[in-house]
Amino acid sequence: MTKLKPAFYLQPDVTEVARLLLGKTLVTRIDGVRTSGIIVETEAYAGAIDRASHAWDNRRTKRTEVMYQPGGLAYVYLCYGIHYLFNVVTNVRDVPHAVLVRALEPVEHIELMQARCRHKNASRITAGPGILSKAMGITAAMDGASLSGQQIWIEDAPPLPAAMIVSGARVGVQYAGEDAYLPYRFWVKDNPWVSKGKGLERP
Repeated sequence: MTKLKPAFYLQPDVTEVARLLLGKTLVTRIDGVRTSGIIVETEAYAGAIDRASHAWDNRRTKRTEVMYQPGGLAYVYLCYGIHYLFNVVTNVRDVPHAVLVRALEPVEHIELMQARCRHKNASRITAGPGILSKAMGITAAMDGASLSGQQIWIEDAPPLPAAMIVSGARVGVQYAGEDAYLPYRFWVKDNPWVSKGKGLERP
């Protein structure tokens, strides 16, 4: 399978990129061993205008600097001091958009994924953003890595039909006020590897 072309990551609509990533395959190659999974859940973060984004109001720090680079890089950060989360940087330089990959359907070397995260239930080892990073071997060492490189990349696949895609509010962004209700989370309908997280619903 072919890697996504650099132009894919430069698209201006981060929600469209989040949708289009569904069905693509995330791949890592660590110590010569390839692991992979089909992306089944994503969340879009619209940078400076999105209160849920690390780059809200053009916040620019050592951690977020990678988000301001041209799309096609990995943004990996430590969440709650426990889990590494993998994001895809999108759009052009100085527009800090990113897509969080929330869940994968595991494909290659599932036993290795289980060993990495010490999880016996193969159907859950990639059903959440923290556990999928552990299963895929993604750490802070990959922050800023090119998604056109040889360590971590995304392989192309035909776009999924609209009827297969569900959208809703993002998970864990209650602090974002009205932006917490934006339908920026996308997942594959009825896929068993989609995470169990729930976004806010309007009262």
